[in-house]
Order: sequence, then structure tokens, then C-alpha cells
Amino acid sequence: RYALVDPITYAITGAVPTARADLDRLLMRELSSLEALSKGHGTKHEWQDIAVVNALCKQMAERGIGPEALPVVADVERHLIDAAARWDRTGVLGLTGPAIQALRDMLAYHDLQRASVARSVYEETIRVVTAHIKSGHTQNVKELI
Repeated sequence: RYALVDPITYAITGAVPTARADLDRLLMRELSSLEALSKGHGTKHEWQDIAVVNALCKQMAERGIGPEALPVVADVERHLIDAAARWDRTGVLGLTGPAIQALRDMLAYHDLQRASVARSVYEETIRVVTAHIKSGHTQNVKELI
């Protein structure tokens, strides 16, 4: 037998904000990546995590969900590019003090954004950003942002 999807439950799940416990798990991963980068022992993986979150924050802000985050997103983009260039030169992937603060601010904005919309809206944003990355618009790590 095939498991049937209850359309009412499915609709309700997509119409309500994502459960705080699920958002907290995402936030912990993001903060862990920030921690690694801020201590100077970040890897490409942590850098990519932060770059993807910044892309999600930017996409949501451009769609009118927390548009006040756009200046912070632009600042984070510059800091991530600088960090990648420093990594290319030195082999160390870390952040400056202003970069750490900018990333913290962006993560706070993004946490508010995703907590303020229906799960379906957040999932659509993830699909858009993922499609952009998979489409080849991002040839290397620096282009994730």
C-alpha cells in the first residue's frame, strides 16, 4: 500500500512558520560555522554554509521579507570575498573583527526572516537559491555570494 498524504495536514504544515526547534538546529549549524571561521580554523565547508545563508537572506530581503537586511548582506558579501582571497594567499580561512560582527548581524536578520514566514515560503527560497547554485551561475566558491 502507498502512504497517502493528508492534504489538510500538508497544507497546514506549509502555511505555518517552521517549528522553532527546527530553526534552532539550523541556527546552531550556522553559529558553529561562524565560530570556526572566527577562530581562524574554518574550512571551505563552513565558508560555504555562511555564503549560502547570506544568499538566502539576500533572496528573502529582495522579495520584501526583511529588506533592511540588504546593507548587511552586501557587507557580508565583501567580507566573505576578502576571507576567500586571504585563504587563497595564506591558506588560512578566518575573519576580521568587523566581518564577525557583520556575519552575526546577518544571521540575526535571517533568523528573524525565516521565523516570520510560512514554511512553504522559506522552502521556496531554498529552492530558488539551490537552483541558482546548481544552474552553473556559481562557478567557484566565491560566486556563491
